[in-house]
Amino acid sequence: MPDYPALKKKVDELVERDWDEPAIQDRIRKLAKDGIPRKKLDSKELLANKQQILDRVQLRAEEYNFILKNCAQATALTLMEEFGQGNMEIIKAMSPFPSIGGTGDICGGITGSLINFGLYFGSDNPLDYDAKGLSIMNSQKFIALFEETIGDRHCAKIIETVTIGYAINPGESEEAMMTFAKEKGFEKCGVIPGTAVRLAAELIIDSMK
Repeated sequence: MPDYPALKKKVDELVERDWDEPAIQDRIRKLAKDGIPRKKLDSKELLANKQQILDRVQLRAEEYNFILKNCAQATALTLMEEFGQGNMEIIKAMSPFPSIGGTGDICGGITGSLINFGLYFGSDNPLDYDAKGLSIMNSQKFIALFEETIGDRHCAKIIETVTIGYAINPGESEEAMMTFAKEKGFEKCGVIPGTAVRLAAELIIDSMK
């Protein structure tokens, strides 16, 4: 059962946050220019520093969502950067994924995370069916955790129950997008990619045990 009071408290905190826009934009520009740095993951180090990593990715996803105005890209980029995987072409390809083309359907916090499960648990060999199964199994586990924490997997319902408080699909029209922005939707909706990356990163790190 979602802890709606805690989610509301986080939403309110995001609205009041003093965002360091130039610093966040500079970080994104550097990734766009130089690419995502590769990392050699050390399982012992990641497990020992798990809480610090989870706090870092949550904050970063909130920041990226505020600047990019795209929960799917913010989620995917945060996890790719943290674990040193993927590339900026993937982030480009995630452009239409918030609520599946702006339809109010599956949340970008989910799709952005699933991309990373494919990168981490999948294989360079498309005939490696065991790796495909592992990525799917972990994706299903993540989606169940996400629904348990947020209350739904669909963008429109999450906006109504968690972030804005009433039904609105910002992707359906320019007017709806303007209303969403006026309601501080890009600030408030940071709670979703922030939560998603925290759950996804914990699942990836715990798989290293």
